[in-house]
Amino acid sequence: MGFREVNSKVIEATVTPGQRLYSQRGAMLAYKGEVSFTPNIQGGQGGVMSMIGRRIANEATPLMTVEGSGTVLFGHGGHHIQVINLTGDTLYVEADRLLAFEGTLQQGTVFLGAQGGVMGLVRGQVTGQGLFTTTLTGHGAVAVMAHGGVFEVPITPQRPVHVDPQAYVAHHGDVRNKLSTALGWRDMVGRGSGEAFQLELSGSGAVYVQASEEKL
Repeated sequence: MGFREVNSKVIEATVTPGQRLYSQRGAMLAYKGEVSFTPNIQGGQGGVMSMIGRRIANEATPLMTVEGSGTVLFGHGGHHIQVINLTGDTLYVEADRLLAFEGTLQQGTVFLGAQGGVMGLVRGQVTGQGLFTTTLTGHGAVAVMAHGGVFEVPITPQRPVHVDPQAYVAHHGDVRNKLSTALGWRDMVGRGSGEAFQLELSGSGAVYVQASEEKL
């Protein structure tokens, strides 16, 4: 199926019998044909454990299962949309930035501390982003949302990438994340991201960064 970008804030998906899409609630703008939208409390293909992760991260709003035969236009809140095509690898993405994804992808939930250790926990606590990040694995298309557009930054073993945690959208590849601070612990109290925090991504892959630090 895939997604067709109508403009920077709207995508079109073709729905065919026997295949399904998952979308964020409220993402449907319009549709043509015989298409149904059903709340999915199991959290996509990830099952109950994926949904538990979303609930702990205060992301209890269920996904919508989209099925039938027709075309659907998706968008949400006037945010910019970036389509990412996966070819067997895993995409790590903040759950609230997911607009829609194909049902061929396996959804899961990863605890940020598993990759970032204690600093992974700090990132979730201090920046206000969830401790859990959604994973999507397999072959298929994903549409993510961001403020001001999205740009892709390659990550190579010789050159790690440092990103403002609140500008982070998603990443894929063999990548590790670690939160570093430019200030002492006393200086960080009451601060968000910006100069105080840097999310270091190292390894081989790419990170998607939004053009604004504004939260969705």
